[in-house]
Amino acid sequence: MALFEVEGWNIKADDVAVGGIPKNKKQKSKEKKAKRDEMSSRKRKHESKEPEEDAEEKPEGKESNRKVQKSDSAKGKKKGGSEKKESASEGKKPEAGTEQSPLPTTQKLTPLQQKMMAKLSGSRFRWINEQLYTVSSEDAFQLIQEQPSLFDEYHQGFRAQVQSWPENPVDVFVDQIKQRLSTRPVNAPGGMPGLPTKDVVIADMGCGEAQLALDVNSFTKEFNSAKKGKKKSRNGPQNNVNVKVHSFDLKKTNERITVADIKNVPLPDESCSVVIFCLALMGTNFLDFVEEAYRILAPRGELWVAEIKSRFAESSENKILRPEDVGSEFVEALKLCGFFHKKTDNSNKMFSRFEFFKPPKEIIEERKAKLERRKKFVEQESEKERLLQKRTEQPEGEWLLKPCIYKRR
Repeated sequence: MALFEVEGWNIKADDVAVGGIPKNKKQKSKEKKAKRDEMSSRKRKHESKEPEEDAEEKPEGKESNRKVQKSDSAKGKKKGGSEKKESASEGKKPEAGTEQSPLPTTQKLTPLQQKMMAKLSGSRFRWINEQLYTVSSEDAFQLIQEQPSLFDEYHQGFRAQVQSWPENPVDVFVDQIKQRLSTRPVNAPGGMPGLPTKDVVIADMGCGEAQLALDVNSFTKEFNSAKKGKKKSRNGPQNNVNVKVHSFDLKKTNERITVADIKNVPLPDESCSVVIFCLALMGTNFLDFVEEAYRILAPRGELWVAEIKSRFAESSENKILRPEDVGSEFVEALKLCGFFHKKTDNSNKMFSRFEFFKPPKEIIEERKAKLERRKKFVEQESEKERLLQKRTEQPEGEWLLKPCIYKRR
């Protein structure tokens, strides 16, 4: 509301100073400046993000001065804009939730999400497992070469399965090697079979992550180190034991592994003293693996096999069998491949373990003569032919050892 209304000079209440005297322009500009300073200080206190020294002072001049300053800042925007941003970001304190968090892991998932992830991983593992059991070793080799991540996914799921087992067959084989090396000399009765040089050479076929090689090598180093300075035992090993483990599988996940299709490994004839298949007879053509084991084994060398009981044909048909009869058809098939059967261990509820050995030539000739006297040599040869014929009609992975396929949930 105007106090005085004179043409060309209207004085309002805000323009009156204390005492009723009209304010001049200098007083008005000072009050405006004071208000701006007060507002800017309040703003700085409220935000508390930019340092006080970066706060720009407002010009006291007229509107034209503001325009000049505005145009100057516009000119220098391209040059100094990035620098201002950097200085402002350096002065600001990090706010909660602004830091980049790592990719989500199963530990940060909700229980429901973790359950769903576990189901997806389980389904993936079952699919890869089924592929490896129901195709030939050549197809499995090509599959892993084209998609190497499948091998890692499979063994991740396999490790989860092993945790629920009462015992791992790999550990059983490692314990057997340790016991025989530490109690008897190489090539002695009850000791580990070795080459004529008394070196123990093991081929771990389908080794997975080569855990057997890791454990055996570690034991050998400790054993040889502990033997130094001790008196020689009459019954135990007389010298250091020399053990070499060749590990073969479809992917090189560590330096211990050689990539190969285990029906054709890069080893010379009769160069190994032990060949191990620990849950590794997976392809539909697994008797090719057995024949390769026969090739690389030295005479009197041993073949060790561990397999799931439910895979054996007679067990999967729900027949009532004596424990010693589990895997009998499998044993007969390996005999036809040239091996002699030493023993079968069915003491474990889940797995059966078998030991065979490759007979030397003199035993082969002796056995042949015996069969001829009994007129059974021709019968044995005909059995070999029948086995070969049956394999051509239907792969042995479909009838001799059933594929280990998990039920879909």
